[in-house]
Amino acid sequence: MTDVSPALARRISQTIADEIGARPAQATAAIALLDEGATVPFIARYRKEVTGGLDDTQLRNLETRLVYLRELEQRRAAILASIDEQGKLDDALRGEIEAADSKARLEDLYLPYKPRRRTRAQIAREAGLEPLADGLLADPSRVPEAYAADFVDAGRGVADTRAALEGARAILIERWGEDAALIGELRGWLEAKGVIRAKVVEGREAAGEKFRDYFDHAEPLAKIPSHRLLALLRGRREEFLTLDLEPGADAEAGHLYAEGRIALHAGIADRGRPADAWLRGACRLAWKAKLHLHLLIDLFAQAREKAEAEAIAVFGDNLKDLLLAAPAGAKAVLGLDPGLRTGVKAAVVDATGKLVATETIHPHEPRRQWDASLATLETLCRAHGVQLIAIGNGTASRETDRLAGELLGRAPELRMQKLVVSEAGASVYSASELAAKEFPGLDVSLRGAVSIARRLQDPLAELVKIEPKAIGVGQYQHDIDQYRLARALDARVEDCVNAVGVHVNTASGALLARVAGLTATVAENIVAHRDAHGPFRSRRELLQVPRLGEKTFEQCAGFLRIADGDQPLDASAVHPEAYPVVERILAATGRPIRALLGDGAFVRALQPSRFTDARFGEPTVRDILAELEKPGRDPRPEFRAAKFADGVEDIRDLRAGMVLEGVVSNVAAFGAFVDIGVHQDGLVHISALADRFVKDPREVVKAGDIVKVKVLEVDVARKRIALSCRLDDAPAPRDTRTSDGPRDGQGRGPGRGARNPRPAAGTPRQGAAPADNALAEAFARARRG
Repeated sequence: MTDVSPALARRISQTIADEIGARPAQATAAIALLDEGATVPFIARYRKEVTGGLDDTQLRNLETRLVYLRELEQRRAAILASIDEQGKLDDALRGEIEAADSKARLEDLYLPYKPRRRTRAQIAREAGLEPLADGLLADPSRVPEAYAADFVDAGRGVADTRAALEGARAILIERWGEDAALIGELRGWLEAKGVIRAKVVEGREAAGEKFRDYFDHAEPLAKIPSHRLLALLRGRREEFLTLDLEPGADAEAGHLYAEGRIALHAGIADRGRPADAWLRGACRLAWKAKLHLHLLIDLFAQAREKAEAEAIAVFGDNLKDLLLAAPAGAKAVLGLDPGLRTGVKAAVVDATGKLVATETIHPHEPRRQWDASLATLETLCRAHGVQLIAIGNGTASRETDRLAGELLGRAPELRMQKLVVSEAGASVYSASELAAKEFPGLDVSLRGAVSIARRLQDPLAELVKIEPKAIGVGQYQHDIDQYRLARALDARVEDCVNAVGVHVNTASGALLARVAGLTATVAENIVAHRDAHGPFRSRRELLQVPRLGEKTFEQCAGFLRIADGDQPLDASAVHPEAYPVVERILAATGRPIRALLGDGAFVRALQPSRFTDARFGEPTVRDILAELEKPGRDPRPEFRAAKFADGVEDIRDLRAGMVLEGVVSNVAAFGAFVDIGVHQDGLVHISALADRFVKDPREVVKAGDIVKVKVLEVDVARKRIALSCRLDDAPAPRDTRTSDGPRDGQGRGPGRGARNPRPAAGTPRQGAAPADNALAEAFARARRG
């Protein structure tokens, strides 16, 4: 919907500008670029002068809101047309519809005019009962039964006065239930005062143990955190919980208030007149049978949408942190995909990521070929100069970690280092069409080991091959709108890939497909051209690739790197369109490009204003100078690894008071989950993340961070671990929950046995358990103790 009127376009720009903290002109410019086919990474990086410097976050929000507001305008136009066709559109109604600022408000206004099946109220109107309803409403001094007698007509389906009054009441209930002003007033009131009440379904207490914290739970709708609302909705969907939306802490008083608001809106007062009680009864039924249910459904849907948006944002943030994790770089890596019965799959990749060797060893139960396995791994490491050993964190991970530790002791001269890495999504990749194409002759089980090795070398390059949802760093990811989630995560992946840049002569098709402007087809065409004609020597050669025209080149060129090519700038983030600016800098300084690149002190002394022109302003020139100072710089942090404690391999090995090192695996609204090497992530509640107040856990930690934590409490039976980043916190007074509890046969917590299973509620890795309540109580006890 780009062919909107200028007035409408201005209104949309103004609305978006207010929401993202920008000027209307900035929003208008960005919208124009998006409509022309420009991508968000391209606009954020290379069109700063046009948009006034809007960053990628602002642009993503703008893009999302633009879709919503244009859909809103399409719906507004459809509603106006529908009502107009009915001959019921007057100036006042048109004004209200044109002023509606949300889809909910539009639908409220459209409700009385929406085509529908015949209702009881319509049947009553056809039977001539609307004058009865209007008469009693206008003059409550009339006796309802006596007045209704005049409307009894068996031929029209009104058998007696009772039927007449029921029909009249249905007319009033429908009228009030479709009054946009009344609905809006009650929605605002219930949204502010409503209390979500959860109760366990009778007889489902044992089966629904994972929702025990919510068996009798009440919380204000306006204050409930997103993760708790999604937990409640999951409990209802799985038929363990019932949910209601009560009108305030005192439900009875709230219902009376709502009925009173309907009465006031309709001009009804209880003065002891004959029809007053009947009219108040109609108000009561209008609230309980129509408006309350309508608003409950509406507000739950609205709250769910908001909670989903927050959950998607959390998932996106965690995904970004994981994708931008520090790469180990060009080092030979041995990848170990642990297993018991099926053995440990081993794969060696060289410094370029090329697969050079594979083996399957059986050091664990049931074969217990420990020494033979060590010998096999040592041979592999010596033959291929392995520098790093990447161990997947799945079944038998700690046992395999011990094996790797013994291997390091047997070959100290190799100076190898071992690390446990997340194998989330490895099985998804192994069975994918992409993996089959990449390794057509390799057994599926061994492909996972290759993925584990490569994701240590370059997490971004390897993880882009996996559907983002399969990486498993989300909060209730299976409970939210999958289309919205996929779109948001794809945008995050695109932003991460373009922030780092891609070496076009070594990148996979999967990675190239995430570059701004490139489709999967064009990415494969690049790879095919590279295979057929050899490495690209310059960015301009990309125009020889089928289906990569000037427009696509404009979008992608700045994000593609060519190392050791004909043009040194092709290895940087300077866009080819801005090479003339660099030429002016070279002319002014009298230095050749290769002498200028990397000379930080000299470049920092240059004044950006000296090199601007009508097209390229200071923002672009500053970016160019930054690239000249550090060409092709990688924004990712330096690589380092966490060291898990020896002898702490299972949740039963934990004791309150232990201080351990771990890796943040997931960040949720209520805290951070930390992998401490016991196959079950522990939770650091938001209240225990720092010695100061923390509003958002991401202020303190992000996925992939290495942290030291203290064990506060262990609940083996429920597979929950309470941790604190405040190392002076006292553990719970009594460590009474560390007795043996039910496990899944491998000593693993839920959500870690398979690489990407659909988690049950209660899986801490997905934030599914209502753990924050119980653990917050544990922290409170710790502080008191």
